[in-house]
Amino acid sequence: MEFEIIKTHSLRGYDILKDIEFEWPLAQIVLQHHERMDGSGYPNGLIGENILIESRILAVADVVEAMASHRPYRPALGIDMVLEEVTKNRGSLYDPEVADACLKIFYEKDYKIGA
Repeated sequence: MEFEIIKTHSLRGYDILKDIEFEWPLAQIVLQHHERMDGSGYPNGLIGENILIESRILAVADVVEAMASHRPYRPALGIDMVLEEVTKNRGSLYDPEVADACLKIFYEKDYKIGA
């Protein structure tokens, strides 16, 4: 039941942003950032290219930040688990090009969270 409430945040973000003019479709980007390439995401179950590229980028950034950060219900999971998640679900949950770019930043550019 709690997860169903949490899942409404993308719609709430959309509602806040939808009437503000931006250079980009920011409200739609926020609305779609939990959609997944295979259609398993929410709120609309969009698939693949039907998800805005900006939302696909935000989806990967969001999972990296969420997993790498401490939450009240669990400690930070560590960057190794984060990169394993992105690698394992590259192409199914996450856009493969976006996942590859994320992995490159960490592996080749030696990016550190909080650095």
